[in-house]
Amino acid sequence: MGEFEELVLLSVASQNEEAYAVSVKAEVEDKTQRKVNISAVHSALYRLEDKGFLKSTFGGATQKRGGKEKRLFRVTNLGINALKDARQLRESFWKNISQLSLRKA
Repeated sequence: MGEFEELVLLSVASQNEEAYAVSVKAEVEDKTQRKVNISAVHSALYRLEDKGFLKSTFGGATQKRGGKEKRLFRVTNLGINALKDARQLRESFWKNISQLSLRKA
């Protein structure tokens, strides 16, 4: 899983089954302080769903959306495990960085 997919997966996990492409885009932009293309978010969501890390359902149609249903995403158990693995990998690297090398930077 790449960095952007991980950010998208984390965003979905933090939104408690209310995540959809626009809300994911907004959160990733807010947390990273960088612009994100909505089509990149859509692509990442579908890739993560294909990998089994996400599951989607359609929410009710609203007038605000022109009668179009919202596609809602939630993280699966496989997705939670992938996030835990990614976190453990990062932490293992941080443990190997000595305090001295951090002070020199």
